[in-house]
Amino acid sequence: MQLPIVECAPIVSEHSAFFEGLFKNRNQMQHFENYLTGLIVLDNKTMANISRCVLSSSDKTNLSRFFSEADWSSEAVNEERIRYVLEKTAAHRLGSKKSILSLDDTLLEHVGSLFEYIAKHYNHSNGTYPLAHNLVTSHYVSGAVRFPVDWRLYRRYEECTQWEAYVQKHFPERDIPKKKKERNQFKKEVEATLLDDPEFLALHESFQTKISLAVQLVNQAVKKELPFGTVLFDAWYLAPELIEVLEEHHKNWISLLKPNRNISTNNLRIFDEEGKKIVFEDTKIKAEDLVKLIPSSSFVPTEIGEKTYYCFSKNVHIASLGKVRLVFSFENSELEGTCAILITNHLTWDAKKIIETYLLRWPIETFYQDAKQHLGLNDYRMRTSEAIHKHWSLVFVAYSFLHLNALPASRRKKEKKPIQTIGQIVRQQTQKLIENLLLHAHQLLEQGVDLAQVFSLLFAKQAYTMADAN
Repeated sequence: MQLPIVECAPIVSEHSAFFEGLFKNRNQMQHFENYLTGLIVLDNKTMANISRCVLSSSDKTNLSRFFSEADWSSEAVNEERIRYVLEKTAAHRLGSKKSILSLDDTLLEHVGSLFEYIAKHYNHSNGTYPLAHNLVTSHYVSGAVRFPVDWRLYRRYEECTQWEAYVQKHFPERDIPKKKKERNQFKKEVEATLLDDPEFLALHESFQTKISLAVQLVNQAVKKELPFGTVLFDAWYLAPELIEVLEEHHKNWISLLKPNRNISTNNLRIFDEEGKKIVFEDTKIKAEDLVKLIPSSSFVPTEIGEKTYYCFSKNVHIASLGKVRLVFSFENSELEGTCAILITNHLTWDAKKIIETYLLRWPIETFYQDAKQHLGLNDYRMRTSEAIHKHWSLVFVAYSFLHLNALPASRRKKEKKPIQTIGQIVRQQTQKLIENLLLHAHQLLEQGVDLAQVFSLLFAKQAYTMADAN
């Protein structure tokens, strides 16, 4: 039994009017409000369940048509959402130099294979290849203000190009290897033939890497006039293609550096414990090997919040990236365990500033957690890409509405963090709807409707009766 919803969530009523111009009629607007309410307060966030629980919703097919047939745009909703959030948070945000844009991606896993563009993607956390949509997103952080900006769907090359089907077309007698090494070798063998096929070539040229999607997200953020000075991302996205775009937009950037990246030893001055300059045998050295040569006395305790890091900073030259600043960081004074290596184009920042800024990536991770756990980011059953993108756009809207209520009431002092979590506000909204439900039931009883009939009115769409309750 799910919560019967007699009116939309207060937080939806408070903010939804701003989006009214995007929908053609009141019915579409009502679907917009009902769906947002269902995403926020219901455990089961499927269209069918939202239709069952919202008393004003006619049936599932109407809500389904809202996603599959109704003429509204997920892009337009997202544009309006960003304008609205920027307007509402103007007094809470810091200056652009203290504001950041984060880039990352997440897997939205599913059991079935009937979803458009679903494919097996590698899950780095457990080494598996689940069926999933891989969403690349951008996230804005400015003091207590933090919200998702935009998204792009990453499609694996084989899925995007229908690679296996074209291999079967041109090489019907060949078996496609399953093991990674053999499969990659096989790809090289058949590539020239496949690219001679005009249809395959068109699909090949439509493929976009995660890096190219990240570039689009940065360009869109700049186009939307988001005020930010620094872009944060992990080592996966550290590529010349992205760095060039950031430089064009005059943005600072910070990333993790893979330990096996080469650093030029030309003009690299590192001194041992005795103060003697280290002579390098080669013109380059891997970052993980350079760490071993840095004397322990060169690592300086750096306090960030309640935590102490032990850091060594150095400006170096890396091929394809140019002159950059590295921060080698351990979490203990013994310099044991993993050494995190941060890299930035800001050559004058100290270790504290670089680490503090990079830690602002964390809100994009908490967004993924909150959006999946509380708002159904991956709990959709729509089959078409268009409908799925509409679902994602409304999850972003729901999150943004909740976040606005997480900001401090006073605007005099600009806080560094929200004063409430998304989960806390979700529970508050649910409690409000329970109160509304009790008031609605009380009014029906006062009007002379007997208890069994009240129960039937509230739960009829869920096929739940008093007999079931007893």
